[in-house]
Amino acid sequence: MVNVVCEFGTSLIIMHIKGRPDNMQENPFYDDVVSEIKAYFKERMDFATNHGVKEENIILDPGIGFGKRVEDNLKIIKHISDFKEFGRPILIGTSMKSFIGKITDSPLHERTEGTIASIAICVWNGADIVRVHDVRGAKKAIQLVDAVMQS
Repeated sequence: MVNVVCEFGTSLIIMHIKGRPDNMQENPFYDDVVSEIKAYFKERMDFATNHGVKEENIILDPGIGFGKRVEDNLKIIKHISDFKEFGRPILIGTSMKSFIGKITDSPLHERTEGTIASIAICVWNGADIVRVHDVRGAKKAIQLVDAVMQS
């Protein structure tokens, strides 16, 4: 993958995941989820830059929902600003995730409000990029967050 990124000068998203997609939710546990993700980011950024990826082309994604428990996802959201120490944009994807359904006792098709709330909190806490399903709703929430932050 780094060869393709280097050849075409594209961005590289480094996303944290515990395990592999087929086993990531088998008893995920962290002593300190934020510290472990930061260590992962450092190791993967070093690997990428040592193989020719320009640091300014790296985006970091803590991997909400990928090998994480509800409490891990909440801690990540609360501490997004901790990942800013790397000086790279932070991408967050909370849209319609199962942790929202568990907290709000909502099936997939009823997670819009929880998603909008999580996006607003993530942007407030330092997320630079959000992956969403409802672009219109997310944009309005982010406009309000930006207005408050700029006031």
